[in-house]
Amino acid sequence: MFNTRKIKSVFIAEVLRRFLPLLSNLSNKNLVRLTHLGEKILVKNDLLIQAATQKIRECFQEGHPCVDLARRILKDLNPNCKKKLLDCFFLNSVFEGVEKFKEFEDKEGFEPPWFLVLSPTMRCNLNCVGCSTRRYTKDDDLPIEIIEHLLEEVREMGIHFITTQGGEMFCYEEMLDVYRRNPDIYFQVYTNGTLINKKMAKLLAKLGNVAPMVSLEGLQTETDTRRGKGVFEKVIECFDNLREEGIFYGASVTQTRENSDTILSDRFWEFLLDKGCYVVWVFQFLPIGKDPEPNFMPLPEQRAALREKVRKIRAKFPIFIGDFWNDGPYVGGCIAAGRRYIHINHKGDIEPCAFVHFAVDNIKEKSLREALKSPFFRYLRERQPFSDGNLLTPCMITDEPQILREAVRKYGAKPTHEGADVILNGVIKQGLDLYSQRIHQIYDPLWEKNK
Repeated sequence: MFNTRKIKSVFIAEVLRRFLPLLSNLSNKNLVRLTHLGEKILVKNDLLIQAATQKIRECFQEGHPCVDLARRILKDLNPNCKKKLLDCFFLNSVFEGVEKFKEFEDKEGFEPPWFLVLSPTMRCNLNCVGCSTRRYTKDDDLPIEIIEHLLEEVREMGIHFITTQGGEMFCYEEMLDVYRRNPDIYFQVYTNGTLINKKMAKLLAKLGNVAPMVSLEGLQTETDTRRGKGVFEKVIECFDNLREEGIFYGASVTQTRENSDTILSDRFWEFLLDKGCYVVWVFQFLPIGKDPEPNFMPLPEQRAALREKVRKIRAKFPIFIGDFWNDGPYVGGCIAAGRRYIHINHKGDIEPCAFVHFAVDNIKEKSLREALKSPFFRYLRERQPFSDGNLLTPCMITDEPQILREAVRKYGAKPTHEGADVILNGVIKQGLDLYSQRIHQIYDPLWEKNK
């Protein structure tokens, strides 16, 4: 019996493989015509794809910067990196993985995560202010054989996009072999960039399925103050090496109370665009971990200012920006606990997200499929979206801290490292409650007005 859904996915994938390389030379007018043709041939009766196609057509009609971003990617990436980005990230995940997603949902009653975040090492070559990675050794790394077994499991679920982070991922040299042995999976790798010299950049270009996201704290003053003198120059060298090899790459920045003015400035975004970044991920500093520093946490007003700034930058620059806390409306609120992603740390603990350091299961003892069905994760998914549907306040740490406290208490989730439970009690708990009150004072009226 023919599987029409699978045949359609394969057909769409082949069409995209053949025609996407041609798009960089088409005018916006012809791109609009192409979307109409695509609707007739490919997306009939598929409401989700029809809506996405309509949005893409509007971008072409308006000459939105995202069109220039797409042209940059098609023009500047080397052929291998371009092929891997298309095949692994878009086709395997969006089209060919759909069938396995559906099989999982039919059997388990819920969708599997779209992607996995894996922290296989906490080792690092830097000694940043407020970070304790220097106390970790190679013995603390998640073994390669467990990682490979995990990748086999997520592949069966239809997941072909993995984010790896540390620590410093390029300290765990064996992971390069993992990337090589799994050419059908696209790996986004968070890194401080200091170990990506010309030789490493050439190796990444040869792999093609690794996209480095280079962390910085702002510009030179902010980055060197926290990460060490000379690190900013190393980041610039890293960007230059990646661009020279035609690799897909980006940046990662964490908003703090101290660097907000810099990352809210045009010169910061102009710098990232000038250095060739295609993607920028923006995080909020959270008072988590051993001896957290609550005064580093950005004020609610600074978070709101970032939201406005990102909206303006998106309309101005050809660069993709993911603002995790402020972008809740685009992804339906909190995406943790397996709703859209899951996090596994260097000890194998299966955590709701990369910032919620509590777990009831470990990948060394249970499969990911089993862990996703745990009462702990089911409870969190059932409570999503939090904040009575206000998608501007999606976080169970900062915006609805009582949700995390209830889940940990009700299901006996254990802290996954020393000091993880400080956010549940005392001064940090009080500070998060005050933060939550203030962020709702700012965002609740905005949500009611614009929802």
